[in-house]
Amino acid sequence: MSPRNDALRAARLRVGWRSIEQAAGALQAHGQRFLDDAHFTVSARTWRRWEGGAPGWPPEETATVLHDALGRWPEELGFTAPAGWIRPEAHQEEDVNRRTFVNVTAAALLPGPTARQHVDPALIDYFQQQLEGHYRADMFLGPHDLIGTVSAQYQLIDKLVRSAQGETRRGLLRVGAAYAALVGWLYQDAGDLGAAAFWRGITQEIAARSQDPHLIGYSLVNLAHVRTDLGDGHGVIDLCEAALDDDRLFPKVRIMAMQQQAHGASLTGDRTAVDRLIDDAGELLGRVDDDLPWGNACRRTPGYLEVQRATCYGRLGLGREAGHLWSQVLDEVPATARRDRGVYLARHATAAAGARQPEQAVEIARAAAEIAAETRSARMLRELRGLERAMRPWHDAPVGRDLAEVLAPVNEGS
Repeated sequence: MSPRNDALRAARLRVGWRSIEQAAGALQAHGQRFLDDAHFTVSARTWRRWEGGAPGWPPEETATVLHDALGRWPEELGFTAPAGWIRPEAHQEEDVNRRTFVNVTAAALLPGPTARQHVDPALIDYFQQQLEGHYRADMFLGPHDLIGTVSAQYQLIDKLVRSAQGETRRGLLRVGAAYAALVGWLYQDAGDLGAAAFWRGITQEIAARSQDPHLIGYSLVNLAHVRTDLGDGHGVIDLCEAALDDDRLFPKVRIMAMQQQAHGASLTGDRTAVDRLIDDAGELLGRVDDDLPWGNACRRTPGYLEVQRATCYGRLGLGREAGHLWSQVLDEVPATARRDRGVYLARHATAAAGARQPEQAVEIARAAAEIAAETRSARMLRELRGLERAMRPWHDAPVGRDLAEVLAPVNEGS
């Protein structure tokens, strides 16, 4: 079989262009509107060459039209960029990146000193109660609508810490670390791992300043979570082992570290360690009795540890085992946990594809795609991209085209 450009082919199928002729005609019409140029043309012969093994490189205006129509630049569509190629938008990216960095860091890096003020200890309870509300809102809304609110409250806490004294100051540092951790999670769920890592670092700093061993352990687990999303299994294990070295940790924090270490083990292909760590964490569940306002997923999430095991099994390529676990877990997920349900459905669909059950995978994906289109959770979108990869063996089959139709509304907006 002659080589072909699968990236471009997959991109056109995602937007519903079933044939090369349809793709060429649609791109030509799009380009004429986009460039306001009635003479812009793309022939089926040209598109056929693009999908071959040596697609060449399109003219700059065609590259811009491809990006506007498919949401990707040519180098992301299987073309080989010539030396010196600079995207038309590149000159704007530096300013955008600078503004983004300022926006991400502004709440955490408030310059001081600030005017001193009286800080009532009751504010600690106030912020703790607000924190629980933010956790619940995150389940309904997803990350984008909450980042500004939560980071602004962290900024207020940081300002109050500078005036507070004694135990009031320690208490505000503890709740501030929890707020910083939540901001980090929101950025992580939004797909911005750079911002997530920055805020995870802020969490670790504030936890260390609070001198609370449980928060310090929690901050290390948060850093490990980012490493999991980066695919760095050994980094995950290093951070979780560092957290678990402290014998003072509450059972809840030990559970968090063990399950995250299991994810690291799955990234290194160690199923034995995955099962051992999750089984050991399960033995601690009955001992979780602290009243800390953060890190309560193990109490709040039905089947919490089996969710982690199923995720690890999917990462290990154990499709049937993962699918069996997902079927059990999804029966227990409440309607209020809509975003989590979407993530689990996407992972279940991928497990079904891994078990060579493509029709079942597409049926499961329908519900996941609906939730993804609503929440725009980057975590969910990433899981659906994993499903597309798992379904590649059926790309040309009717079931593969069905999946492209199911995911089209999600891919168009991503």
